[in-house]
Amino acid sequence: MAYEDRAHEDMAHEQVGVGRFQAELPAIVGDIERLVRTESPSADLAAVAHSAEVVAAMGTARLGVEPELIVLDGRTHLRWRLGDGPRRVLVLGHHDTVWPLGSLATHPFEVRDGVLRGPGCFDMKAGLAMAFHALAGLSTGVTLLVTGDEELGSPSSRRLIEDEAAGCAAALVLEASAEGGALKTERKGVSRYEVRVRGRAAHAGLEPERGVNAGLEAAHQMLAVADLGDASAGTSVTPTLLAAGTTSNTVPAEGHFAVDVRVRDAAEQSRVDADMRALKPVLEGAEVEVTGGSNRPPLQRAASEELYARAQGLAERLGIGPLTAAAVGGASDGNFTAGVGTPTLDGLGAVGGGAHADHEHVLIDELPRRTALLAALLGDLLSGGERR
Repeated sequence: MAYEDRAHEDMAHEQVGVGRFQAELPAIVGDIERLVRTESPSADLAAVAHSAEVVAAMGTARLGVEPELIVLDGRTHLRWRLGDGPRRVLVLGHHDTVWPLGSLATHPFEVRDGVLRGPGCFDMKAGLAMAFHALAGLSTGVTLLVTGDEELGSPSSRRLIEDEAAGCAAALVLEASAEGGALKTERKGVSRYEVRVRGRAAHAGLEPERGVNAGLEAAHQMLAVADLGDASAGTSVTPTLLAAGTTSNTVPAEGHFAVDVRVRDAAEQSRVDADMRALKPVLEGAEVEVTGGSNRPPLQRAASEELYARAQGLAERLGIGPLTAAAVGGASDGNFTAGVGTPTLDGLGAVGGGAHADHEHVLIDELPRRTALLAALLGDLLSGGERR
């Protein structure tokens, strides 16, 4: 067959792929609705367990295979292993959300004017529905892992994610896309700290000089911590939640504040960690204790560039290109897969916006195209095809 004929045949075949998911759009939207209506705030173990049952039933119906339910520290995760062959691709998502129980009463599920709304629809229940439809019919080589604590920083699932990713040729993360539908080719690494300050209480009116003011010490430490950021390197070090003292007429004896750190590379993460642990008290008699550390390593461009180029070529052949890429400050479980050396492409889920916010939404017209892209990327990776 001539190259031109083969190219036309490939194009026709892949256009059928987009058409397939256009035909499945009512079912995809229906699956998203069912997931959104199953509220699953990360901190509510019972709600997450119930959500896992709903996700398991949906995935079993679409994939024809039941998942393993994996409960770690009371949190429920699901794992599908398709076929008996070696694992070549990890598809990764989560079913927990930031929305508390009862959010449907104030943010009901709805579809209007081509926009789907509801708590957790964009981050990332639409991505789960897309994964089930894209994976349907694949017989081997793929693990689908759906965790239940991503919004908390994946405290129980991190090791599970890293173990599943190790040795895979690729990890595809179904988190929602960046602005304008961009794939996420870089994510900053995250570190989290708590700085505890101890002073000495005293009556604020009678003898304040006998006290050691933990609130003032905390203020000194917050200024020092804020100075650890480096905008030119893309490093932010941000003091956040703060508390000190007991009553309005008592010199505070204790205080504490949280610190959020975002970095582009591992060297900066190590530099900030060393500086955080080197903090010293300013006030005589005060004590400073720093706990915490790295939560997620950076997902750097080198981990995603080959997969992004492959996806770009497939998108053009599908007639849905060109794709765009974005570097984002937010982290995901894709940071973990990249951290163990697995090529990782993130942001393959829904197109829309408003994650964690009142205006969270998904653009319905993009669902068939993005699901077709995911299916094409999976097929290309599993076939061992060269990037074109």
